[in-house]
Amino acid sequence: MDWLIVAVFGGVYFGMALGRWPGLAINRTGIAVIGALILLLAGAIDGNQALAAVDFATLSVLLTLMVLSSQYAASGFFDWIGDRIIHLDLTPRGLLAGVIMVCGGLSAVMTNDVVVWAVTPILIAGVVARGLDPKPFVIAVACAANAGSAATLIGNPQNLMIAEFGQLDFMAFLLACGVPALIGLVVVYLVLVYGPATRDLLRFANPGQRIDADQKNILDRAMLTKAVAATIAVILIFVFVEERALWCLLIVAMLLLSRKLGTDQVLGRVDWHLLALFCGLFIVTGAMSGDDVIAAFFRDLLIGLRIDQPAVLLGVSLAGSNTIGNVPLVMMLLSLGPDWSQSMLHALAVFSTLSGNFLIVGSVANIIAVEQAAKAGTVISFADYARIGVPVTLISLGMALGWILLIA
Repeated sequence: MDWLIVAVFGGVYFGMALGRWPGLAINRTGIAVIGALILLLAGAIDGNQALAAVDFATLSVLLTLMVLSSQYAASGFFDWIGDRIIHLDLTPRGLLAGVIMVCGGLSAVMTNDVVVWAVTPILIAGVVARGLDPKPFVIAVACAANAGSAATLIGNPQNLMIAEFGQLDFMAFLLACGVPALIGLVVVYLVLVYGPATRDLLRFANPGQRIDADQKNILDRAMLTKAVAATIAVILIFVFVEERALWCLLIVAMLLLSRKLGTDQVLGRVDWHLLALFCGLFIVTGAMSGDDVIAAFFRDLLIGLRIDQPAVLLGVSLAGSNTIGNVPLVMMLLSLGPDWSQSMLHALAVFSTLSGNFLIVGSVANIIAVEQAAKAGTVISFADYARIGVPVTLISLGMALGWILLIA
């Protein structure tokens, strides 16, 4: 049965790298689910083992953050924040700095994918009305969301997995990872402003044109207050509570108790495809780690590569995040890798997240930004993104490596 587990694992992660199986319209979620089903039907893993492999704590927290983001969206917060950004009376460079700070900051306390999905279309409309090319701003949203999300345990899905795996402390993580995240945001700004690929784009096509700043209040303050209170509660849970999953689900229950939003409205914005992807990958990697021979082989391989060395871990993160994706990579490394120290887990979180800025395929947030831009009539090619993403990633990773070595 070992050969079947290896074959399914290889097929699933091959699909993760391509985004599909050749000749089929299936996506990564479908590939992960089918892989898990093949293993279950073949008896390579039984139902109890599959349930044990699924990290329900991570899924519970991720669901909580999605519901929380849904509450913010329903309150009009994302529309309001996008409106405030584009109506700031700033130069293009000042506007870019505002976009990077806001998106990076929001992504530290929400999932970065949601921030990109919500802000991108509003921002495009605003910068086009100002006579600006929206391309550098869209790329800034994606890169800033990725970099900012590296700062906290709740910034992105891979950080959540790492946090649950190592039972990491919220404040210790923030102290270790917050600096590289902040540096990453500064690097995004500097590359966009001074890099040859975009500096000529940060000029008004119609310098005299501005948007009327007199806008209606689009915020539901009661719903926003509830969302902010829930966000504070989630952070407090991560700071003070060990059994985080159940307490986070209690927050979901409180958000569902609403006189304005129906349950379908709240849960309708949840990314169930991502949750299904996680379940499938948990089962596939669980089958691999549950086989003593296979697990020992991969563990010895990673130890032989000296993955405990920060520079090696950086290289593996960069290569893996831009082929199979940072979430599948982290899941595989945690399941099949060596014993992980706290400092190694911090480094893995930083490297895997910042590596997502390298290419469009490096992060789901990048893909969302590019797709949202295309819907608004702005086409960002693979090369357009790479001209910004590659230098942003290499510089920010180099500085992150220096920080990790400094605090080790």
